[in-house]
Amino acid sequence: MQFLRVSAWVRSISAVAATVALVAAIPGALAASVKTPRLQLHRTKLGSILVDHKGYTVYTFSTDKRNYDSCVPISQCLAVWPPVTPGRGPLSGKGVKRSLIGTIRLKHGVKQLTYAGRPLYTYSQDKHPAETRYINLFQFQGYWPAINASGKNVK
Repeated sequence: MQFLRVSAWVRSISAVAATVALVAAIPGALAASVKTPRLQLHRTKLGSILVDHKGYTVYTFSTDKRNYDSCVPISQCLAVWPPVTPGRGPLSGKGVKRSLIGTIRLKHGVKQLTYAGRPLYTYSQDKHPAETRYINLFQFQGYWPAINASGKNVK
């Protein structure tokens, strides 16, 4: 009889432990289901700039034309300045003008986000979110300014 009581007690403890584990997992599951916007605003010493979903500075390229990425044909340019892609989830965060967001398709089939018709990039050398030290860097025969919510350059 003692064995049956202990066995029932162990089963009920196991059920409680499983319930606690399930309840503990809910916040993580909810966080995973909420997607971070691809473009957000971040306040810096230079003013508010667009950042990507990881918080890294978003740049434009001074030689680009409207809805045209001129970095693509330059050897190693996209390796250094990767395009910002749409990904999944919402495109714009608070303060970002959804009406200015668009996409273009690059030759190799990847979609690239644009803002006010300007292709968007991140910089492979940025080590920290919202870094400003590389804003307006001259590289690949053009300048790389950041961009604000109005679609204007931040230098």
